[in-house]
Amino acid sequence: MTSYDHQYIDRRTQNVQTETLLADDMISWMYDRVRERSGPLFKALTSSRCSRLLAWLQYDVSRQVQPARLGQAVRSLKINSDEFVKDINRMHTFREVFERQIRYWDCRPMRQEEDRIVSPSDARMLIGSFSKTSGLCLKEKFFDFDELLGREHPQWRSIFRGGDFAVFRLTPDKYHYNHTPVSGYVADAYDLSGQYHSCNPSATVQMVNPLSKNRRSVTVLDTDGLDGTGVGYVAMIEIAALMIGDIVQCYSDVRYDAPKPVKIGLHVKKGQPKSLFRPGSSTTVLIFEKNRIQFSPDIRQNLHRQDASSRYSLGFDIPLVETDVQVRSEIGYRAIRNHDEFCPSGMLGVTGGRPSGFC
Repeated sequence: MTSYDHQYIDRRTQNVQTETLLADDMISWMYDRVRERSGPLFKALTSSRCSRLLAWLQYDVSRQVQPARLGQAVRSLKINSDEFVKDINRMHTFREVFERQIRYWDCRPMRQEEDRIVSPSDARMLIGSFSKTSGLCLKEKFFDFDELLGREHPQWRSIFRGGDFAVFRLTPDKYHYNHTPVSGYVADAYDLSGQYHSCNPSATVQMVNPLSKNRRSVTVLDTDGLDGTGVGYVAMIEIAALMIGDIVQCYSDVRYDAPKPVKIGLHVKKGQPKSLFRPGSSTTVLIFEKNRIQFSPDIRQNLHRQDASSRYSLGFDIPLVETDVQVRSEIGYRAIRNHDEFCPSGMLGVTGGRPSGFC
């Protein structure tokens, strides 16, 4: 698989870009030879302990780094240091660069229409659907639906069955805060244990449903209440991957001020910082209720572009091309529904809305 380029679409220019996949040879070795020939070794390499060790070696083993060296690394990764809240000349470790805060209020503008859905991350995005009747049907290509949400949470599996989803792949050079894609109340929040598989495209196509086997944090947002986006329930699933030591829930109403844990009943505003991946590559998944949203036309069109060489297309034998999106940029909007189809959800477990996920 490493002999093939992995390409994506730059949303701003619509040009095809070739990605430099960090540690690509090592990932290929792990998910080809080691997985096939030594199950115990492969399990150890994708364990929490190994993931934390790799992150420490990559980001912490050199405690103090000269600003000039950090600046060189930032330039080589094409990271725009002008966006940083903290001056890069005051940074001393690669971890500080990885966990950077940005002036998103200036450099990541957001449309204010109530019915718009925004990207939770600076990431490479794919879209799909769990519905067999949808033209976006990608069921069980990236994850097992029941595993992803947790088999011990049948109410959410009932609500989201047949819905649409979006996968956001964060590469190590990306800004690693997740922001809220919609406004609403937290209806549920829980963690699911798992391994730390890589989110490298080669690893994804060689594993069976890898994203539903990793450690992940699930937040379900109810957007049909007061001051909500009005797209029903939305599941936001933050998935740890290789070299991710932690997923920190740290929602802020204003910039990064006064961060608070994400708990049931908390009202969140669209576009605000919600969580931080520490550190490495990682993935965020959004799941929407069936027929409640539509993805932006350009993202739908890019998915099946024939002029880009994507490892997902090669691995799954269908055109699957990512679009590079910025956090807080529009990725979709509320679908128009007939009045008799609408069913306000309330806040499940908070105000006694839809019992067991039904109208």
